[in-house]
Amino acid sequence: MTGFARRRITVIGYHRDTMSARALDKLATATLVVAGERYFDLLPVPERAQRCAFGRLDTALDVIAAHQGHVVVVASGDPGFFGIVRALAERFGPDELEVLPALSSVAAAFSRLGLPWDDAVVVSAHGRDIRPAINACRAYPKVAVLTGPGTGPRELAQGLAGTGRRLAVLSNLGEPGESVVRMDVDEAAKTEFAGPLNVTVVLDEQRLVGQRRVFAGPPRAPRRWALHEDAYEHRDSMITKSEVRALALAKLGPGLGDLVWDVGAGSGSVAVECARFGAAVIAIERDPQACAMIRRNAQAHDVYVEVVEGSAPEAFAGLPDPDVIFVGGGAMEVIEASARRGAQRVVVALTALERVSRTRRVLSRAGYAVGGVLLHAERLTELPGGVHRLAAVNPVFVLWGERR
Repeated sequence: MTGFARRRITVIGYHRDTMSARALDKLATATLVVAGERYFDLLPVPERAQRCAFGRLDTALDVIAAHQGHVVVVASGDPGFFGIVRALAERFGPDELEVLPALSSVAAAFSRLGLPWDDAVVVSAHGRDIRPAINACRAYPKVAVLTGPGTGPRELAQGLAGTGRRLAVLSNLGEPGESVVRMDVDEAAKTEFAGPLNVTVVLDEQRLVGQRRVFAGPPRAPRRWALHEDAYEHRDSMITKSEVRALALAKLGPGLGDLVWDVGAGSGSVAVECARFGAAVIAIERDPQACAMIRRNAQAHDVYVEVVEGSAPEAFAGLPDPDVIFVGGGAMEVIEASARRGAQRVVVALTALERVSRTRRVLSRAGYAVGGVLLHAERLTELPGGVHRLAAVNPVFVLWGERR
């Protein structure tokens, strides 16, 4: 295996408080230094070294590839964490790299806030679609977002309106001009933030310090799903049965970064199960008592579900666009309005035979590839004397559509 001394490219993570003597020694021997413009003023770059300021990444990589001497690449914090190390390893191979990281911007951010972060979710919105970051912030109480132009704290706050979250905007961490600004989402949505932004931490201040953890990051996927109806508070057996939920979850595929709508949520069993998989969830229900029950079921399973009280499809107005939709009942106009919202996947549970073919046509015309099945389960039930029988569960049609 190639030793460190023979590696051609040294990647140095910059943080004013944690620059190591080894990193400075490596910089002193560089014949090419690739870095952001500001680092040429902050670091003792050798006068004899060629300089290449980061602009286009592919151009910088080409300059490195053409150079024959010792290359030093300088980036902020830990360059192996959503940083330049990935691109360098893909282009030149990991054996060419010696990485000398500094304190990561995320670790620095949480240290400034005085919070543990082994239970935090970390999302990069730099040069990426901001919607998965917004959805993660809806689902979890502690999310660090690496921001960028057009995907900064203002855009995050606008997507989180009405959630009650608070933002901590941490700029220029470990550099001159470092700042920490805290505000609620409504204020942040109207604020223009200047300068390079490293990290925005989005917090639900009611759930900041969780239980001790074994695994870092978001909770693991649940060991069990499609839980028995007894796991949820419900009324008069008005709940999506576990067999239907199992298939619905398989077709919905909810996960971290997704936004799920549960339309006609009832007890909220589907909403809660989607939230247990890490998705952000909005449950839409017209019955005030059912809305209160959804909140209790979410709390009982230690997840967050946003509840919108109102009748569909009128209640859809102003809601953020979903990635996936579950429709647990309702008129055809509800199914038609759901199909028009552009979700990647839609699942509809039906008990009325007359609505099956109409629902299939609605989904197909909206651009979905449609499948379906009739679920008719019979559960093993014990009788007196130690004998058993099969008890039929009401049959349910499950139709699903996926964007072509």
